[in-house]
Amino acid sequence: MVAFKSVEWACCHLLIFSNKIDIQKPAYAGFFYVHESNKLVGKNIVIIVLTATATEMDAKQILKRIEKAGLKPLYMPGVERIVLGALGDERLLTSLQLQANPMVESVKPILTRYKQVSREMQSHDSQIQFGNSLIGGGSFAVIAGPCAIENKDQIHKSAAIVKKHGGIGLRGGAFKPRTSPYSFQGLEEEGLKLMQQASKKYGLPSVTEVIDVNHVDMVSQYIDAFQVGARNMQNFRLLKAIGQTDKPVILKRGMSATIEELLLAAEYIYNEGNHNIIICERGIRTFERATRNTLDLGAVAYIKTKSHLPVIVDPSHGTGIRELVSPMARAAAACGADGIIVEVHYDPQVALSDGMQSLDEIDFEKLMRGLLPFVAAAGKVIA
Repeated sequence: MVAFKSVEWACCHLLIFSNKIDIQKPAYAGFFYVHESNKLVGKNIVIIVLTATATEMDAKQILKRIEKAGLKPLYMPGVERIVLGALGDERLLTSLQLQANPMVESVKPILTRYKQVSREMQSHDSQIQFGNSLIGGGSFAVIAGPCAIENKDQIHKSAAIVKKHGGIGLRGGAFKPRTSPYSFQGLEEEGLKLMQQASKKYGLPSVTEVIDVNHVDMVSQYIDAFQVGARNMQNFRLLKAIGQTDKPVILKRGMSATIEELLLAAEYIYNEGNHNIIICERGIRTFERATRNTLDLGAVAYIKTKSHLPVIVDPSHGTGIRELVSPMARAAAACGADGIIVEVHYDPQVALSDGMQSLDEIDFEKLMRGLLPFVAAAGKVIA
């Protein structure tokens, strides 16, 4: 295998348990390198498990066959087995007849259209570092803050509330893609500076929405994680640009997107090399008008069975009604979500954006207290 100077890489450690492949990241037992010109979207992947008696020389011979056929080889020596991979056109994969090799125990295709974010590729839950906390696995994270950054006083007072009552991250919008051109559009870079100040003062990692490819580098200087909003879930240039960074990204479901489309959007980011992806269910548009959106908690449970990525829920946008945020947050915990992202404002009555769905300090304290038994019943702990 050749390691190129500019590569898209992944470090994987493979364990074989009862015929299941568990690809763990990070570890040091094995590495695979994929040249940046090889993009996996639209290609197939097979995982090749070698027999217990297979040697490194056997693996190299199979890898040569894979590469000679014009496919991209992956090599990962595991603890109990050597595991290989082949990326490329299905017809070429089939023509190799790898299962006929006596040193091959099994050949397992990844059947879903979303390959790398699927549980077929990785059976255990991914955990994403966000500040000093991990999102995913056995923890339940609460990220909170105002819909929009309005001024220094507002973001600092709101951050103080989040910190005081146990939130692990600060959210806030500096660029606001609004339906009406007359609505508040955000403070842009000045808002990012205020966000950074509040983040440092209260020890809360920050997340904000990025809406333009040209803003990615600038936004990354001020914040700890990106958010891709519902309107940009299928902005593929933006997904690729964020995929070339190493910052965590909260990917929100589009208001009319299917679950498969959401996971394929995640695949775009993952395929560019950024594996720090957090899926967010924020409600979809249906015929119902009683709530702002229809919060699809069934999607949370479904995605958890199909993908190894952590999933959080936004009950603020999912309902648009302050009184429904807490009960839907508890429901999110009950259905297996890895956390929530909610809107908190020190005084929602004067908020420039989404005041009707924002929580004040009293409401946020009640939400955090009410979550405890539901998080515990789901077998998790508050992060």
